[in-house]
Amino acid sequence: MVHREELTGIRSTINPIAVRSGSQSEMSKKPTACELCQRVLRKGTTEHHLIPRTCHRNKWFKKRYSRQEMQQTVDLCGDCHRAVHKLVPSEKELGRHFNTVDKLLAHEPIARFVEWARKQK
Repeated sequence: MVHREELTGIRSTINPIAVRSGSQSEMSKKPTACELCQRVLRKGTTEHHLIPRTCHRNKWFKKRYSRQEMQQTVDLCGDCHRAVHKLVPSEKELGRHFNTVDKLLAHEPIARFVEWARKQK
């Protein structure tokens, strides 16, 4: 897959078919589905750190999670990624209480958004 750093600091996956530079194997891969709404979009997905990168140096997180656990990401479409950060604005709260896909889906406002997003094209 081809990645590019956006102004927001989010690592974004670009649809490999639209990118002409790269190996043939990269160009034949299909875009991945969002792990929340399950949509496959032409824009691709972005990587969401389940424990935000701003928390990685925090002692509370270092005591409770391994380096590997803190680096875990999930592929989210741009709409779901923006919704997660808008509906849970605190990075520490995201890392402490919503650090799995199941916990994100258990958060009522996120669950309502995902239900709506699944109905969209």
